[in-house]
Amino acid sequence: MEEPDRSSLAEPKPVGCGEAAPADGARTVGKTKRHVGKTRRIVEVVAIVAAAFVLALVVQQFLVKPYAIPSESMEPTLVGGDRVLVSRITYHFRSPERGDVIVFHPPGYEGAVPLIKRVVAVGGDTVSVHDGRLWLNGTAQDEPYLKESLIEGEYPETTIKPGYVWAMGDNRNDSGDSRYFGPVHEDEIIGVAFAIYWPPRDMGGL
Repeated sequence: MEEPDRSSLAEPKPVGCGEAAPADGARTVGKTKRHVGKTRRIVEVVAIVAAAFVLALVVQQFLVKPYAIPSESMEPTLVGGDRVLVSRITYHFRSPERGDVIVFHPPGYEGAVPLIKRVVAVGGDTVSVHDGRLWLNGTAQDEPYLKESLIEGEYPETTIKPGYVWAMGDNRNDSGDSRYFGPVHEDEIIGVAFAIYWPPRDMGGL
């Protein structure tokens, strides 16, 4: 007697069962992994942006601060719209010097926009304006950076106290400076400007 065909005796597999189940499970696991990976990338991007923001705040607070020139009082050295970099650490290592271009809070104008001017006298100096010139310690100053060589008006001789500076704009005939609000205490100085970074055509040191 012939042995029956065993293939015909195999129990049929239910539709929707068997090999199909592992495939569905793999797809679910794959979707879960992709979702976790996408979430991780989003968290990483947010963390990077937050760290960059905090770093920028720290840099501006303690190291270098950008500053936009608001007026024409420093022409021709700086014009309205120029942007400069201001060092906030320089004066931790040295005192202000004549010729420094500083950003500071104007005395007597709490909450006012910081100003940018040139230091022309420091503690112990005497300063005055007459005969169209700036006089420092009794000597008329040669200032090639001025917009106009002759300064209008006069200012009586003043002695600068230690810890203060006398600041004036390079555009002397259109500048609200120490002739109006007096000497600037060193504690009111935000920093010393050292470079123009905008516009690109004017990039360079001060």
